[in-house]
Amino acid sequence: QVQLVESGGGLVQAGGSLTLSCAASGFAFSSYGMRWHRQAPGKERELVASISSIGGVTNYADSVKGRFTISKDNVKNTTHLEMNRLNPDDTAVYYCEAVWLDRNYWGRGTQVTVSS
Repeated sequence: QVQLVESGGGLVQAGGSLTLSCAASGFAFSSYGMRWHRQAPGKERELVASISSIGGVTNYADSVKGRFTISKDNVKNTTHLEMNRLNPDDTAVYYCEAVWLDRNYWGRGTQVTVSS
């Protein structure tokens, strides 16, 4: 049974930090690239960060570049998103996605709220 479970969301003040985690099971995690997306109320889902299957290549949305860091642990089958210097515009539900060829799996999301 494939599972992606996000954790680590919560309420934080502007300027603060959070680290999100995504625990994977039920598939060959090391073969999959991982992505973090977010969706704010009334807005389209946005791709925030991605990392290649072995972690050698990362990409970030311009809105988070220099503040967020994505990482992947193929031993623990987890992906993390370290978020620094958070601002209210980062408020959203954050989702992780596993991608390999034509297969993809999604988690259910974790809420991040940044207060001003």
